[in-house]
Amino acid sequence: MTALTIGQLARRCGISRSTLLYYETQGLLAPARNAAGYRRYSEPDVARAEQIRAWRATGMDVRAIAALLRDGENAGPIEHRLQEIAADMARLREQQDVLLRLLGKTPLASIDKAAWTALLRAAGLDDAAMERWHALFEQQAPQAHETFLRSLGLGASEIEHIRSWSRRMGV
Repeated sequence: MTALTIGQLARRCGISRSTLLYYETQGLLAPARNAAGYRRYSEPDVARAEQIRAWRATGMDVRAIAALLRDGENAGPIEHRLQEIAADMARLREQQDVLLRLLGKTPLASIDKAAWTALLRAAGLDDAAMERWHALFEQQAPQAHETFLRSLGLGASEIEHIRSWSRRMGV
């Protein structure tokens, strides 16, 4: 494949030329240069630009993307962004509840830890069964498990405690 110019890369990836230049200044892209000094982008550069665009679409900042590119696709920055999204969603739910109350409507139903535990007990689950449920949830969908625990209004330390023993328990 022939190397692409910055304009060709911009069109191919759906990213503006100025954004590509910004990514270069931030060390995210490092195109080769031809004899005349023009930027030339290879297929790996295209793949990298597309990956950057995908990460940016999730709301990740450039520093987090730089860490992902530098350190490989470790889960740290991705997990951090998921936590930010969960916190944003919780704030939006609170705002939604306030607006519903201002309109004289009932806020959307939510369930807290006590209500959830009572529901599981009413369904016949004892402590051991609930622990197994958490362990399976953690094993099969760890991020969804964390999001669920946040939805119960639990604090970060309690969430980490539950997730930690859930991982150790195994199933």
